Amino acid sequence: MMYDLMKGLFSIARTGGASDLHMTVYTKPRARRNGKLLDIDQYDELTPDTIREMLYSILTEEQAVVLERKGEVDFAYEDENGGRYRANVFKQRGHLAGVFRVLPDKIFTMEELKLPPITKQFASLKKGLVLVTGPTGSGKSTTLASMINHINMSRREHIITIEDPIEYVHKHNNCIVNQREIGNDTESFGNALRASLREDPDVILVGEMRDPETISVALTAAETGHLVFSTLHTIGAASTISRIIDTFPANSKQQIRTQLAAVLEGVVTQRLIPKKDGSGRVAALEILCMNDAVRNLIREDKTYQINSTMQTSAAAGMQPMDLHLSRLCKEGIISSAEAISNSLDLESLKRYMAMA
Repeated sequence: MMYDLMKGLFSIARTGGASDLHMTVYTKPRARRNGKLLDIDQYDELTPDTIREMLYSILTEEQAVVLERKGEVDFAYEDENGGRYRANVFKQRGHLAGVFRVLPDKIFTMEELKLPPITKQFASLKKGLVLVTGPTGSGKSTTLASMINHINMSRREHIITIEDPIEYVHKHNNCIVNQREIGNDTESFGNALRASLREDPDVILVGEMRDPETISVALTAAETGHLVFSTLHTIGAASTISRIIDTFPANSKQQIRTQLAAVLEGVVTQRLIPKKDGSGRVAALEILCMNDAVRNLIREDKTYQINSTMQTSAAAGMQPMDLHLSRLCKEGIISSAEAISNSLDLESLKRYMAMA
């Protein structure tokens, strides 16, 4: 019976266009739609016993052991209809709670996501490092899946993804796609990334660059002729580059700057913003493309000047976040209040808004 209740919740969340499903004690389950958490009125408030039985009905024995030992467990869940969810079940105040990201039924193309043409150029590279950044829930995984899908459809190569957990399942098309999940297939990002270099890859997707070891091996992989994609929870290209460098001790920073300047090819930063008409959300994007000027700024520890370079390099495909926000606002897609609240530099936003 509890499994049927979970099935029902997943169905309501998916058919209702929710991005996330939340379960916690003493409140009804809630679904996030267009950024807002709304009650699922068909369900009663969840008691400690009910939520425990419901969540345990979908956990494997191994996942239950991890949950009891660590207090939380990450996993990918697939329902009977093939719907996939990125799940986290955790303890809070002695009770269980769960959050489920609803993954789309299909992998969207770059055209369907309305990604700018420069992103297709990133996916067409033969080597280097491409980063997709932004806060949790900003669509990073969806953008990366579309890039990997483009490669899968257009090249004949070997793609390895290293994820925690696997979100989008890629079928073998023109490429062979091997997907490794942390916990089930490998111990850590660092281990899997090091091993991948012995597995004849052309393209490597690293779900997240969490620590110096993973970053270091990713840079080496890009240096040795592989195309590497990864994510960071950063907002803005300049802060992304600074975050990577600041992960390392002082005596290693210059070496990392030199490596990063040599292999980085692009940074895409995105945020999902509610549309003015309430019909959903739209992605606002910042795009950094690499050129000699940007590489020099990274090597010389002048990342604070990158934003100025982006503002004067639109012809090269670069796009500051505030420029895109101003365009979305002028086109009536988002409100001025949303543009302001998501701005990285309010003065820049005002300047773009004042332009014809």
